[in-house]
Amino acid sequence: MDYRKKYLDFFAAKQHAIVASASLIPENDPTTLFTGSGMQPMVPYLLGARHPAGIRIANSQKCFRSGDIEEVGDNRHTTFFEMLGNWSLGDYFKTEQIAWMWEFLTREVNLDPARLYFTCFRGNEELEIPRDTESAELWQKLFSEKNIVAKIVDFSDQIGMQGGRIFYYSEKKNWWSRSGVPANMPIGEPGGPDTEMFYDFGEDLELHEKSDWAAEHCHVNCDCGRFVEIGNNVFMQYVKTEHGFEQLPQKNVDFGGGLERITMAAENQQDIFSTELFRELRQSIETLSGKTYGERAAETYAFRVVMDHMRAATFLICDGAIPSNKDQGYFTRRLIRRAVRMGHKLGIENNFSEAVSRAVISAYVAAYPELKIKEEQIVSDFVKEENKFRATLEKGLKVFEKQIDEINSDLNKMTGQWLFDFYQNFGFPFELIIEELKSRNFKLSDDQISKMSGDFSSVFEEHKNLSRVGAENKFKGGLGDHSDISVRYHTATHLLHATLKKVLGEHVEQKGSNITPERMRFDFSHNEKMTSEQIAEVEQLINAAIARDYPVSFEEMTVDEARAKKAIGLFGDKYGEKVKVYTVGDREAPAEADPTAPTYSREICGGPHVTHTALIGAFKIIKEEAVSAGVRRIKAVIE
Repeated sequence: MDYRKKYLDFFAAKQHAIVASASLIPENDPTTLFTGSGMQPMVPYLLGARHPAGIRIANSQKCFRSGDIEEVGDNRHTTFFEMLGNWSLGDYFKTEQIAWMWEFLTREVNLDPARLYFTCFRGNEELEIPRDTESAELWQKLFSEKNIVAKIVDFSDQIGMQGGRIFYYSEKKNWWSRSGVPANMPIGEPGGPDTEMFYDFGEDLELHEKSDWAAEHCHVNCDCGRFVEIGNNVFMQYVKTEHGFEQLPQKNVDFGGGLERITMAAENQQDIFSTELFRELRQSIETLSGKTYGERAAETYAFRVVMDHMRAATFLICDGAIPSNKDQGYFTRRLIRRAVRMGHKLGIENNFSEAVSRAVISAYVAAYPELKIKEEQIVSDFVKEENKFRATLEKGLKVFEKQIDEINSDLNKMTGQWLFDFYQNFGFPFELIIEELKSRNFKLSDDQISKMSGDFSSVFEEHKNLSRVGAENKFKGGLGDHSDISVRYHTATHLLHATLKKVLGEHVEQKGSNITPERMRFDFSHNEKMTSEQIAEVEQLINAAIARDYPVSFEEMTVDEARAKKAIGLFGDKYGEKVKVYTVGDREAPAEADPTAPTYSREICGGPHVTHTALIGAFKIIKEEAVSAGVRRIKAVIE
């Protein structure tokens, strides 16, 4: 059953514009590497910007959360997922949203109402924010129409469920703002309560990988595995002022529900990897390995890692995150290499990434046709990365043999740093090192393994913390804060994009950008290193366009109108019915990337930009380099 289509059709019938998923790589957002939620691309519109498609929006958003990589292997964690979303931008509110979600879950997905539970915001007396009794009572009324008594209770996280079906929780669970809980919100920040939806998989312990659900104070948010959150309705209705929290004049609704988890509930299948969504992937790996998913615990873990990581890496490559040692590509490489290792555990010795990646594409091509368009590039990147890693793995095993001889059976020399260095240099995770030691007849007690694991984890966590601090410093500021310098850089990327197409050829397409107050970075498709003459020509043309002081303006139009006006940008299925098109120069004249022409560039973009090019400043390219096969990078500054 295609629950993605069911959801989108359902909200299309409720007069919602269905828009395509944004890229997994955020456009002009230096604050994060990946799109990690359905809300992320919608934040500007939730904060008041006008969406080209209107005030009722719905979609299925591709999401990737790198922090969940190490969690994958249980029955419900994935790094890649699809977030079904619908938004009201100042239109309908709680009454309509709650009724529609009930209708969708009980009629379209056909979930048994007796297995549904809901949580609502408890309120905060100190901040004078009332509890969300309206949402709780709306859910209660819907239950009563099904002849189900739905008791509303509080403090289930402290004293158990008390026979309840609707529960109040604090702002740590049932409040949303960009700054977290209400007390942390700055003046002017919007936020509001949310009501979450849970499905009960029942008390059959055979369904559970964790069995502590029967503890005295079990509740729907206890993460024991019995109850799984399948959706969250956010009601942005407050703004923090100097006088406390006040009602927003425009109240928004933001719903997000995991497609994978809704499918789990619909199939009453607690193992996410046993659902229909993973059928083609499971069959592909079973054919390659000669093993059956679910027969042995160790093999089940490996199956899950391969399925998740190959699916995620396929979508990442499609959106431009080519395997590399930096930024988004680092995570793509990490996913592929971990999948290769787990394939090895399943007995797949020969290259398998081509077959598995093609299975992913086959499973998702109807919803994401760009996968088919880029299929050969995706497969090629997979095969190259797998071959490269297998060579590294072979080299690592030789080094491992040598170092084992030097250690001379003294496991005390295998410090946490030694273990981590081997992991970092050769991709050997801790469990693979233990396997290799056991294969060489090292006698390892549980205590020794536990100590080594603790030492490795300690160094690993220290490295992650350092990396996180580095990322925060690298991506702080930038276009995310709409500062003056960032906006100037943003307009400069439009000039650069148009100029590269003129100097290098029409094959040039933007592959990503990153803007900080210190510099801009622009990735683009091109197979050769730029010559010094080409770099000089690009600089000269851009600075001449800046000096001409072109006006910069935008207008909203359909995608077909934008195409007719020869606006650049990737069309495909990325946009809704209407888009913003920014023109540098005369809106009526054709764009020529020539500083003597009336119009220099025309590009689809959400903004913001300067009003005249003279505000940008002098443009200077400081570096041109390769990123991956067929992709180059320019780093530039404005002075």
